[in-house]
Amino acid sequence: MVQTVAWITSLIFMLLITFIFLFVALKSTEKREYGRIKKKWYKARTFYGVTLVVFMLIITIYTLRELPYDQPVYGKGEDPTIVDVEALQFGWELSQSEFKVGEAIEFHVTSQDVNHGFGIYDEEMNMIAQTQAMPEYTNVVYLTFTEPGTYEVLCLEYCGLAHHVMTYQITVIN
Repeated sequence: MVQTVAWITSLIFMLLITFIFLFVALKSTEKREYGRIKKKWYKARTFYGVTLVVFMLIITIYTLRELPYDQPVYGKGEDPTIVDVEALQFGWELSQSEFKVGEAIEFHVTSQDVNHGFGIYDEEMNMIAQTQAMPEYTNVVYLTFTEPGTYEVLCLEYCGLAHHVMTYQITVIN
């Protein structure tokens, strides 16, 4: 469905561009005083440019208003479980792999060798959280599991020939 809509939309815009091109090509043979036209289109271009900048600024402010995204998901006075995560070709080392539902967790993610992508997926392979595992740097992921089950940790960045076996399982119990 989405591909059909994208195809039809693309076709419509291609036709529109073709008509505009043909219109400009046909009008280019007419002789006119260039000064008035130039002045008119400078005004139109300025209006278009200012409108575009204002529109993009509004969209940027609207979409980024909830930053920062990496704030803890637990309340004050609540001590989270800190889990040290270290990536290495081609595996994960976690200081703890079993948690309780509702337990506040901070994953401190780093790497021994190259960049890796640390992604946590639920049983239906929906991404729950992700960050980069980088050498000599620690990223923090705040997470509270809301459902019991087995969660999969996968590497999200190609890190070598055995990248596909770089998995780890996390168990969440009631």
